[in-house]
Amino acid sequence: MLRLEDVTKDFSGLRAVDHCSFVVPRHSLFGLIGPNGSGKSTTFNLITGFLRPTSGRIRFKDQDITGKKPYEINRMNMARTFQLVKVFRQMTVMENLLLAPKNQAGEKLIPAILRPKASREAEKENIARARVLLNLIGLAEAENALAGQLSYAEQKMVEITRAMMTQPELVLLDEPASGINPTLMNRILNYIRQLRDEHGVTFLIVEHDMRVVMNLCERIAVLNYGRKIGEGTPAEVSRDPLVVDAYLGV
Repeated sequence: MLRLEDVTKDFSGLRAVDHCSFVVPRHSLFGLIGPNGSGKSTTFNLITGFLRPTSGRIRFKDQDITGKKPYEINRMNMARTFQLVKVFRQMTVMENLLLAPKNQAGEKLIPAILRPKASREAEKENIARARVLLNLIGLAEAENALAGQLSYAEQKMVEITRAMMTQPELVLLDEPASGINPTLMNRILNYIRQLRDEHGVTFLIVEHDMRVVMNLCERIAVLNYGRKIGEGTPAEVSRDPLVVDAYLGV
């Protein structure tokens, strides 16, 4: 699904990502971990087009996406969330979700005027899809609530669901369980598993909570100072001396 090939990113003499390579298999739950400053967020930004690599290649579905713009990559069916929640607080949950689908008939003036029925039908389909996803995450009753009135955890659920409204094949999640109590965290983790199992979505997940990573992810890559120092199953990574010294033992 996703392949990084010797990817490097320099910022004015500082090397944030150092010849990083890994492969995310299709339909997998893949974790990316490491200490603060290890290059995880930079790697996410390189994959999603917010930054351009200094060198190396990034391939998505066997297509070279190196240097493509974020909207171009999103149109190829890749979506992401952010470490800090980015919902539209003064819009309802449903309105937040309906912003996401690509190529909506009502987005352009002429089609909206000449083909109003098509626009209405497309909106009905998007609302139906949003309700299916809200039911999965347990937010069906909140569809008309302002997103800003929801708890922090629920806003994270809305953000993940909004990403799903683009019908992605790959979703990059940036710390989906950060700052959330264990009960709601389990809801989010079960939601991610369902989306993979029932909708065939692949996930690449950055997360600091090792309980989350070890319980959710099937394979993990570990960064330190921008360089990959380990990769394997949760059991293999937890036994790797380099990983324990750099991260797990801290």
